Amino acid sequence: MDARDLFLDQHAVMHSAAVGGNKMSAAERTFAGLTDEQMRVRPREDLNSLAWLMWHIARAEDILVNAVLAAQPQVFDDAWKKRLGVTRPDFGIGMTSAEVTQLTGQIDPGALRAYRDAVGLRTRELVGGFKPQDWQGTVAADAVERAAAAGAFGARTEQLSKAFPGRPRAAVLSGIALIHSAGHMGEAATVRTAGGFGSGI
Repeated sequence: MDARDLFLDQHAVMHSAAVGGNKMSAAERTFAGLTDEQMRVRPREDLNSLAWLMWHIARAEDILVNAVLAAQPQVFDDAWKKRLGVTRPDFGIGMTSAEVTQLTGQIDPGALRAYRDAVGLRTRELVGGFKPQDWQGTVAADAVERAAAAGAFGARTEQLSKAFPGRPRAAVLSGIALIHSAGHMGEAATVRTAGGFGSGI
């Protein structure tokens, strides 16, 4: 198994069965079988909703993989903004509790699931075509600058604009598409338990 196959295998665990073919994935155990109402629950003020977590995970992967690493358009376009009911271009880092509640209430959970799948499929298409040299090198400053100018980093624009350039491409890819997703799925298990509808994982 080479780096590409290993990444795709682990990536399948972070997404629905429709994306990676893994019916027992962490994503399936975390987000499947929930009503729209359950997706919107914030059991406590210090917890995010499952809808917000899914949106945040998907947006981070879309922005960092497509706009920053691949220097290509994101999945998130005008059509997706309309379907989702959300227009903000960032991935929510630094949002206030009130902003989390607002996004949770306005986003369409069905469209959100479809968007997250579309992001996952795009990542798999991109990485599936990787050659050995595509794992090498560092994040380009100009790609980060373009993403920042488009509003991708929200309240943390200054910090993230300095943090990403020069980082190893492979580390950012795995960090965002695998480790970041896994961490928030752990958070989602807490939300499910506190909300009274099971831990999922």
